[in-house]
Amino acid sequence: MKKVLFAFLGLLLCSTSFSQTKKFTVKYVKQYILADGVLDEPAWETAIPATDFFEYFPTDTIQARQQAEIKMMFDDDNLYIGAKVYSPTNKFIIPSLRRDFRASGNDNITFMFDTFRDGTNAFIFGSNPYGVQREFLLSGGGSDIRGFNSAWDTKWVVESKIHEDHYVLEFIIPLSAFKYREGETKWRFNSYHFDTEDNERNTWVNIPQNQFIFNLAYMGEMIFEKPLGKSKSPISLIPYLNGLVGKDFEEDETISDFGVGGDAKMTIGNSLNLDVTFNPDFSQVEVDQQVTNLTRFEIGLPERRQFFIENSDLFSDFGDRRDANPFFSRRIGIAKDLDDNSIQNDIIAGARLSGKLNNNLRIGVLNMQTAEDKSNEIASTNNALVMLQYKMFSRSNLNVFFINKQATKDYDFLADEDRYNRVIGVDYNLASKDNTWNGKYYIHKSFSPDSDEDEISTGASTEYNSRSFRARLSGLYIGDNFRSDLGFIRRSGIFKINPQLEKLFWPVGSAFNRHSLSVTPIFVWAEEGNYINSDYTIITRWQSEFRNQASFSARMFNRFTYLFDPFDPTGTDGAVELPGDQGYYYTSYEMEYQSDMRKEISFNINPGYGSFYNGDKLSIETRLNWRLQPYFATSIQVNFDKINLPDPYPDASLWLIGPRFDVTFSKNIFWSTFVQYSTQQENFSINTRLQWRFAPLSDLFIVYNDNYFADGVFAPRFRTLNAKLTYWLNL
Repeated sequence: MKKVLFAFLGLLLCSTSFSQTKKFTVKYVKQYILADGVLDEPAWETAIPATDFFEYFPTDTIQARQQAEIKMMFDDDNLYIGAKVYSPTNKFIIPSLRRDFRASGNDNITFMFDTFRDGTNAFIFGSNPYGVQREFLLSGGGSDIRGFNSAWDTKWVVESKIHEDHYVLEFIIPLSAFKYREGETKWRFNSYHFDTEDNERNTWVNIPQNQFIFNLAYMGEMIFEKPLGKSKSPISLIPYLNGLVGKDFEEDETISDFGVGGDAKMTIGNSLNLDVTFNPDFSQVEVDQQVTNLTRFEIGLPERRQFFIENSDLFSDFGDRRDANPFFSRRIGIAKDLDDNSIQNDIIAGARLSGKLNNNLRIGVLNMQTAEDKSNEIASTNNALVMLQYKMFSRSNLNVFFINKQATKDYDFLADEDRYNRVIGVDYNLASKDNTWNGKYYIHKSFSPDSDEDEISTGASTEYNSRSFRARLSGLYIGDNFRSDLGFIRRSGIFKINPQLEKLFWPVGSAFNRHSLSVTPIFVWAEEGNYINSDYTIITRWQSEFRNQASFSARMFNRFTYLFDPFDPTGTDGAVELPGDQGYYYTSYEMEYQSDMRKEISFNINPGYGSFYNGDKLSIETRLNWRLQPYFATSIQVNFDKINLPDPYPDASLWLIGPRFDVTFSKNIFWSTFVQYSTQQENFSINTRLQWRFAPLSDLFIVYNDNYFADGVFAPRFRTLNAKLTYWLNL
């Protein structure tokens, strides 16, 4: 009996020890720390390290073979980090010297700071053995890869030293780069590092593999030796000068322009950001990647403009991201001309206030004024959003928002229904303490002139995520008259359900690290046909991940589409369209293989074949990557779709080809070129950009754009050369 009792007590103690939160102390110092990658200041000897990393990949049940030691210190102005990362040798994989690199496919270490301890948002800083910087904002609790925002930038320093079996990094991050409460003594913290040679991904706090490695539900604590003072955040002024010359070959006009503008950033208290912009220019932003669209609906492209990035989850994480997002910042500054082409609509000025009012309450206020363009019948509009987010329970939150787009004066060309559009809404985001349960529940109401019925958008989604099973129950309703002119509404007047069930397998002693089998039925009922079943897609998928980091999947799509109106999926001018008021059943199959990204040459290939409406379609998507580290990397993406429809309907062979070239001469000089050719859009374009970071976050950009018609005969469309100078000045 005593043996049983002792065994029980021992098990209880082990369980209690395992459940305890990992923590370490951040030492307060007054001496000067130089970031040189040496860690030779005496204060480093007294700092207590965070150690004992766990493997996350290929298994999540043992201590990491290649460990890391992390020490932290702080003074009144800066957080200092010293990291010693072990490796079998010093044969590291460093694909590029470009800032904000992706963690996968190279050696690096990353630190995540949840400064408000809410399990929802985090500041992320990282580096690799060459001391290349990466900083991100993470929202949504780390439950989705889309929560990463890499366009955020702030000033900080890191230096590195490489040794035979490890590398050392020394960081100096100003406390003003973070947002936190004055007097705080604890932040939640975790770290992960990738070792390519030993094929390990490791985390300081143990994270199960059915969760993302950056999930904020699994974090330890960093305890400051004394309370943090008020952050001495500077006022940042970021003026720019931009000159442009070029030619519009369609109109046979010479183009020239000179612009002056800029941004200002300041912190109110320790937790609120105020961002102001005047006459913003986004000519240096990376060009959008073209896509082949064989659907009847618009494609949403990601926001890349810096001004809209920080705390962007406060402004964009409403409703359903795919079908019913009431705020989509790309609607601001982009409009349609008289030929329904997307063109730039100048932003006169804008302001944004975002951040924490207290530990449980976040606020977001955005106001942007766009210019009129009477020649294209584009009205000057004021675009505004106000929202409040209240933290509930351990990691959940409730959001209330108001969106308004309104013409600032009367225009003869402006239809009455377009004078204004407003949306109010409530969203509840569920996230359990260990992220086993996630969900979103929302109801939105729009207001437009002469419309007061069927203006509701509502939806619910609940997800369960365990080691063996994943399940989702979800659906939404979008009223026929629901409008959000500042949103992305793919289709109104529908009721949709899209549940999912997935079984995960974790084989032992196999080439597979894991594989899974899932079924996702997606059904849509359309109000237009008195709620007949207008679409369904049943996706059956087998996915596998290999221990060498390659992956393979096979998918089957059973589809039904009811066309209310005639439609040509090939987009051929003047072609006979498929008849409307008719349903089409079709089934197709796809496979996809992604090779090991650690290799100098890697590739992805995704072939597919099957029926397509009343015909058939062969598709091949492939991407080939090659690097000569760390100075040169290139890739080429080729998409081919061969559509065969019975007479008299058209056939089509659609190509989308996009080679990229990226040269990083140093950590401060980069040259990238992106070439795109699309037969569907009958367009050929070249975008090449030289960037010189001559001072911290201060850049000279030289951007050349060349665009051609590609409808059988290549003819120039427009050509521009931009030079833009930005300078980040702290006052």
